Order: sequence, then structure tokens, then C-alpha cells
Amino acid sequence: MHVTGLTTGRRHEKRPSTGGSAPTPARRVLERAADALFAKQHHDGHWCAELEGDSILGSEYLLMKAALGQDEGPSATREDLRRFPLILEHLRRLQRADGTWGQYPGSPPDLSATVKAYFALKLFGESADAPHMRRARDAALALGGADRINTFSMFYLACLGQVSWDACPVIPPEVVLLPRASPFHLSKVSAWTRTMIVPLAVCTALRPVRTLPRERGIDELFIDPAARARLHRSHDGRDPISWNKVFLWIDGAIKALQQARLTPGRGRALRECERWLLQRVDPRTTDGLGAIFPPMVYIQIALKAMGYERDHPVIRRCEHELDRFLVEADDHIRIQPCFSPVWDTGIALYALTECGRTIENDDRIARTALWLCDREVQLVGDWAHNLRPGDRAELLHSGAERVWGAWAFEYRNDWYPDVDDTAMVCKALWRASAGSSPDSGAARQAREAALRGIRWILAMQNDDGGWAAFDRTTHRAWMEHVPFADHNAMQDPSCADITGRTIEALITCGVPRTHAAVRRAVDFLLREQRREGCWWGRWGVNFLYGTWQAVGGLTAAGEDPRSGHLRRAADWLLSMQNEDGGFGESANSYLEDRPAPPDRARAPSTASQTSWAMCALMFLRGARDPAVERAAAYLINTQLDADSPADPPTFLHDEPAGSWREPWFTGTGFPKVFYLRYHLYRHYFPVMALGRYCRLRGE
Repeated sequence: MHVTGLTTGRRHEKRPSTGGSAPTPARRVLERAADALFAKQHHDGHWCAELEGDSILGSEYLLMKAALGQDEGPSATREDLRRFPLILEHLRRLQRADGTWGQYPGSPPDLSATVKAYFALKLFGESADAPHMRRARDAALALGGADRINTFSMFYLACLGQVSWDACPVIPPEVVLLPRASPFHLSKVSAWTRTMIVPLAVCTALRPVRTLPRERGIDELFIDPAARARLHRSHDGRDPISWNKVFLWIDGAIKALQQARLTPGRGRALRECERWLLQRVDPRTTDGLGAIFPPMVYIQIALKAMGYERDHPVIRRCEHELDRFLVEADDHIRIQPCFSPVWDTGIALYALTECGRTIENDDRIARTALWLCDREVQLVGDWAHNLRPGDRAELLHSGAERVWGAWAFEYRNDWYPDVDDTAMVCKALWRASAGSSPDSGAARQAREAALRGIRWILAMQNDDGGWAAFDRTTHRAWMEHVPFADHNAMQDPSCADITGRTIEALITCGVPRTHAAVRRAVDFLLREQRREGCWWGRWGVNFLYGTWQAVGGLTAAGEDPRSGHLRRAADWLLSMQNEDGGFGESANSYLEDRPAPPDRARAPSTASQTSWAMCALMFLRGARDPAVERAAAYLINTQLDADSPADPPTFLHDEPAGSWREPWFTGTGFPKVFYLRYHLYRHYFPVMALGRYCRLRGE
């Protein structure tokens, strides 16, 4: 989209009056935090900080390079050879004292992560007799051995000849030919799942294998040699008609047909998979398949199996997009799972509007708004398949006037915009344009873009009243039992956190509280509330995140904070407050599937989670509630007064004055599987909470 109306030169934002008195401690901390946040803004107006994952990013990158034959010899470039030792160094730093690798600081050991890290280190020259390798080997065997790793890890072992492809679940490429009426169809699984299973379907059909010398393999990590030739999921004799049994039987039947070469449509299916993949890596629409790490790895292996050489333009582009995720330090390289610019920018913009910054009074905000307008998605992507017929006609056949808009998480991922980012951007753009003159081109574009996003969001509401991330969906519980579903996110059902944020966005942008979509969403949230008073968080850790978003949506929709369900929410939040006034929650709560009871040793307070709980309590009890004041005091007392040097490996960056330390992972990728540390969460969420606190108190 072409944008206009950006003025040049810097205007000084009119800061809220303090009545002639000195700024309060909260106001002083807020201004320092806002200045620190602006210092991280890119010149064009957007924010994008590092998105940190766990060790599997480095180990899977190295295993991919080995599977492609790019780890040595003429196929390995000089740049490859320079990077490998630096990635290995980061893997070594992430190993724990017990020899394992984990999903996040404080997590239990992760068998799959440990096996992959050990294999990568050994493949690239680490001696199996080194002390840290012996510790890793002993730990992996104690956890069940490589026999028990998850299916998505087993694919790497099959590509490198450590297990038979029969040890992997089959994903027949014929799934791309199934009619939409079939029980299993690509439009019925989550967006991230379809970008993962299509390239893996090519791999399970063509079965590429690079044979390694035995001394470079991992025979020593297997307990049962027979497990290397069979799918490790076992039959449960107590449940003779379980979905698990059904899918294991189907898996075996398909493999038998493949072995007997009774797959007459295989060639057509592979050609359709190839067409599907090439369409979704077109650089005019995306920065890689799904613009996220796993499919951007799988597609390189799949295309090589189909005969694409490394010098092919598509392969070169796939390599380039993946290698952009590499973060180089002086002595190591770490890898991000994707970029988060739209997410970071939308939240930062919204947080700064809580401080009184708008398009009208700050050119930096105007640049941000116009940058977001430029990122509005215009491609009709996979999401269109699941629209109701009436919504499809309204959005896609409305004539010359464009009536819908949406935003994706990354710089360019036009096939997969999502409701969460779109809701965040819409309410941020609307608030940023508040008070602007009718002649402000930036403000007008922001409001018009927000209204287009709202129309798209309304069309994406699920029949249960909630919203999912990427698609309008129906929850099909049986799909979570297919053998390749152990990433714990085969589907993308409605969730409380997205639904709460979406309600707030609708109300912010002028949708009346009485609108049928709002009332259905409120009913969904009330049904989803746990008996403790909290809500489960799908995209942030965990009950604190879900409760903050649900409470924000319910109060925006006009629900009385004194009602029984919201009083229970407030009571639960109060029970979670730490002695220091802050709030913290470990991702371990996903494993237990319950919030920590009051008598349980709490997770350490974090700046981001304290901000979420503080915002929720302000919705429920106001800014002068003692618990809110204690939370504000925690943020005030823990803000860094001076630049703080990095403390590797826990802290990978210097922290500037005005920010906060936060070593914990508070973002969620796949619950129980993959978690994230957003490096701007500790910046913009305190700005949001303290900005609202000062505004409501008149400070």
C-alpha cells in the first residue's frame, strides 16, 4: 500500500501535566522506559527485537546441513564452514550441568532436544568421549534413548540414516489431492501444520537418506535396536478402539501399499505438492515457507529430494531467507525461529499511546503508523477457504472498493495473516490516530486500515464465538491423535487470549458492545474460565497471559467487574502476587495444566508478567488498588538505572538503562513443545502498564 502524509522534522510530544509539581516516581520511570523503547525503534518507524528459542534451532539447522550434504567437501561453502563452529559453540553453552538440553530456563530435560544436540555436536566433530558428550549420552539413555524422541525429530534421523523411514509416521503426499469434504484436508489443520506436513509428505514418499560412516552416527543412543525400524507409538490394550490404534493401523496400511508400489496417484500428488510449495515461497508474497523456521528447513530437504540443486534460484532464495534468522555474536551464532516486527511494532505503538503519544503530537508515532499501514496484507491466502459463504462474498467480491485488511506476524507472510496481530494493530492504529485533525493523512490512513482489519476479523469468528490465530476453524479433537501430531498443535482452535484481545480491538474501533459477534465472544470467554477464576493462555505464559487478555475483553464489552466471574478472576490474580509485588509464572504450568496454588513456591517475578497482571487488575479494581500499587512499585524498583552488561548465557544482550532484566521465557510457540523469549516484552509491556497507571491516576 502506498502511504502519504508523513511530515518531516521532529515535533515534541506534549507530556501530561503534573499540575506544576515534580513528576511522581512512576512518571519518571515511565518516561525513562519510553525513551529506552524509542531508542530501539528503527529509522522507518518499526520495532523488531530478537526472538529467542531453544537449542533445537541450532541443532536442527546443523542436521539439515548434514542431510543436504552441505557440511563438508565441495558442497560446503566458505560461509558454511565459518558458521558451523559458532553455532556449535552456542549449543555447548545451552547444555545444562546434568548433560541435557531443555525447552526454556527451568524446564524439565527434553529428550528430543538432547538427542538432536548430541547428534549435531558429534556429526560436526565433537568427540563422543568428551565429558560433556558422555553426560549428554547418559542423560539421553536415562530418559528413554533416541527410541523415544518425537516424530518431527525422527525425520532428521531418517534423513541421516540413523533410523528407517518406517520409524517415522507416513504423511502421504496424496493429502493434497483430497476433496474438501474429506475428513482430513489441509484446510482443516492449522496453518503452521500445513506448511510443515506438505514438505514432509514429499520426504516420506521419496525417503531421502544420506549414509554416514558408523562412527559419525548415534548407535549408542538407542536402547532397543528394533525401535529403529518401527514407529515408536505403542498400542494401548486398555483402549481397544482408540484413535491411536486407528491411526497406527492406517499408518501401517499406507506403508504396506507404498512398499508394494500400489500408489498409482503418487506422481500427480508429488507434482501438486511441488506446485503448492513453490506458490508459497514466491518472494512477492512471503519471506520463506510460512516465514518460520521448521517449514523453511523441511522445504530445502524436500526440494533436494525432488532434484533441485543448490544453485537453483528457488533453493538459493530458501537458503537466504533461512540464514537471515542467524544472529551473529563475536564468539557464537544463535538462531531465531522467525522475525516478529509487526507484533513488536503493534504492541510498542499501543503501549506508547498509553503514554499520550499520538500521530498528532509525535512524528515517531506517525512513522510507526505508516509503516504498519504499508504491511497490510492484500493477498487472498489460505484463510479464505474456511469463510462462511456470505462473508466470502462480502470480502472477496465487493467490487473496486477494498473492504478487508489483515496483518501477519513477520515482515512478509501474506499467505498467513493472523487475527492476533490484526487485532493488536487495529486497536493501536485507532488509538494512535485519536485527536488528529481531519487533514492528517497518516491518521486517516491509520483509521481506514483499522476498519478494514475489523471487517476481516468479524469474518474470521468461529462458530463457538471465539477466535483462533490463522483460520476460521472447527475443533476436531480426533486430529490430535494422528501419528505426526506430537507438536501438540495439529489444529488452531479458538482461544481465550486471542478472543479477549479481539473483543477489545472491536470495541476500540467503534463496534458496539451489543453487536452479535461481541456477545458471542463474551459467552465463549465465560465458558472458558477455569474454576480457579483464571483463563488458559495459548500464546503467552500462561494463566497470567490468558487472564489478562480475557479480562480486558470482558471489561471492554461492558461486563461488570463486580460480577461473580470477574471477582473470581481478581481473587485469583491477587493469590498469584509475589511478596516483592511482582508476578511470575513458569511454563511448567502447561505441563501441570493448572495454575500454581497459593501455597506453591512461585516463579520469580518478571517485568512482562507483572505488567500483564497489573493491567488486568486495573481493569478490575482500578489504578489505586493496593495490589496495583505494589505491582507498580515492583516495576519502579527493578528498572535498570544504568546500562547493564550481558551475562551469558542467560542474558545474551547488554540491557540499557530504563529497561528491565528478564531471563525467563514468557512467550509460547507450541504449549509443552516450544517456547519463546521476546526481547522486547520486558520493554513495551511495562511502558503499557505504567502508562495506563499514570493516566488513570492523573500523574
